[in-house]
Amino acid sequence: MPLILASAASAAGYVFPNDLHVYWGLMIVLYPYITGIVAGAFIVSSLYHVFHVQSLRPVAQFSLLFALAFLVCAALPLLVHLGQPGRALSMFLTPNPSSAMAGFGYFYLAYAALLVLEIFFIYRPVLVLRQQAATGGRRLFYGVLAVGSDNLSAEALAMDRRIVGVLAGLGIPMACVLHGYVGFIFGGIKANPLWATPLMPVIFLLSACVSGIAGVIVAYVVLSKMTGRQPDRACLRTALRFLWGFFLVTFALEMLEIFSQAYMATSHWQTLRSLLWGPLFNSYWVWQVTVFSVIPLALLGYLSLQRVSATVFRVLAPLAAVMALLQVFLMRWNVVIGGQLISRSGRGAVYYDPGWLDREGILLSAVILLLPVAVLYGLGRILPLWPDAGEVSEGAPATGSLNLSSVESVKQDSGEEFA
Repeated sequence: MPLILASAASAAGYVFPNDLHVYWGLMIVLYPYITGIVAGAFIVSSLYHVFHVQSLRPVAQFSLLFALAFLVCAALPLLVHLGQPGRALSMFLTPNPSSAMAGFGYFYLAYAALLVLEIFFIYRPVLVLRQQAATGGRRLFYGVLAVGSDNLSAEALAMDRRIVGVLAGLGIPMACVLHGYVGFIFGGIKANPLWATPLMPVIFLLSACVSGIAGVIVAYVVLSKMTGRQPDRACLRTALRFLWGFFLVTFALEMLEIFSQAYMATSHWQTLRSLLWGPLFNSYWVWQVTVFSVIPLALLGYLSLQRVSATVFRVLAPLAAVMALLQVFLMRWNVVIGGQLISRSGRGAVYYDPGWLDREGILLSAVILLLPVAVLYGLGRILPLWPDAGEVSEGAPATGSLNLSSVESVKQDSGEEFA
């Protein structure tokens, strides 16, 4: 009798009861989105420290703090989704080398350690100067951050730069692993036609570079305006060109994956077609592809290839970056949520509407997305975000002395940071 009822329901276009729940909701959308911003922001810094793209110097150290702020919050969506965060310790207490999901904890901690070390060696001279200029509790605080180091000789500073170069070089493959493995997890689920593709890790990784670079651009422009600084146009132009390049390759791979599936017309394509022209039509074709891919690509190409006025550049540059950020978020949504809208019955589709006040609802997701901003604000109260705010001069290693104006600015900053 139950079999007859199930067959009748399937014939009528209904779905089975176990298809009515989307298990991976907004939190699992946020997780690869935040880790992608971390990996992409680190790539911006490495372009300067490893590949010596000098025009990116104004955002080289800021992008590291930006990446650290998001890295601190990267695991929060997973812990919220888990329901019982204490279970996260199980993957460390009972490691499983064959589990890609369990490997996240080790990748996360290793990458966090490398990022903190690189920030330490970049900011070590600043920490020492601020310790020497401060008194009382501030002096003790900066002394702890400097780990008791006070050597600012030319040899020590040269060693710091060599260490930073090595760490930045090691961080590039680690950033690729940190985010590429997320795409590997989805691409390895062979039963899901939307996820099962070897291009999934590559698309996730390239889109991470897009979101990271776009995030740094938006934050750099906004914070520069808030602090009364003028954004470096050469730096922004270079960042926009890298953003355009990564965006072009990412969008091309996304379209090639869909069109190759359509051309081959495999058994999976019928399911994908009903999904892409069904519940995902608006979020995928209208918003992700048309509005937030074609339009920002055109804007980025225009800004990269044409000479435009300063006013037009100030408006269009952050607009294109914001649209790129939204495109990557929609890509994560369409992959994570869209892959679960395929009914196991083969008839109809599952629909997902996130609530506002649910445990994985819109309100909590917005709070988690804003938390890195608060962390970045805290980091900016401790360390200078920009390279000319109390930094050791470039000529210090050659002369063996520090720039006196840098020392004075450090003294002023150390009194303001904790005011």
